[in-house]
Amino acid sequence: MKLVIQGKNIEITDALRDYVQQKIEKAVNHFQHLTLEVDVHLSVARNPRIDSKQTAEVTIYLNRTVVRAEEGSENLYASIDMVADKIARQLRKYKEKYQERQREPVKAAAVLSDIPVGTVIPHREPTLPADVVRTKYFEMIPMTIEEAREQLELVGHDFFMFQNSDTGEVNVIYERNHGGYGVIQPRKMNRPMEKPSAA
Repeated sequence: MKLVIQGKNIEITDALRDYVQQKIEKAVNHFQHLTLEVDVHLSVARNPRIDSKQTAEVTIYLNRTVVRAEEGSENLYASIDMVADKIARQLRKYKEKYQERQREPVKAAAVLSDIPVGTVIPHREPTLPADVVRTKYFEMIPMTIEEAREQLELVGHDFFMFQNSDTGEVNVIYERNHGGYGVIQPRKMNRPMEKPSAA
């Protein structure tokens, strides 16, 4: 298992590295054969207005899935303990769902009928914030909508981008504010794209 530990506004001492390694190895003990890499990001906020000043974020790359958890507190060692416990719970949940799926496979058509599909606003230009704060890269493995929904729960985000194994297209599944899930799928434009005029 590859373990990568990074720090922001903190020096990763040998004692801290050993503590993280001990806690994370214990949390993923039963999943080491599936675990490809574990990324641990420790940070200390210098803003006095932030309550949880010391944060531990763990991302585990398993075969065909990613599990992520983040915890913060006034003490970095406590944050590491909490995030290790959370990761262990999420891995147990993943294992239970994986075993259930092997016993009784779910068809994508049955899942699609239960998921309300979001509507796309036509002619809207995407905009980014002036300053991109963080860029993330991940391997996009083809999966069904049901697998993407499970992945969404494991990463702990509001949305998850994936390659739909049925269509080959990139889709986004997200949690709706009033419950349930939505799926955003690309739609081909019926009109030709306008070419920018030469200056």
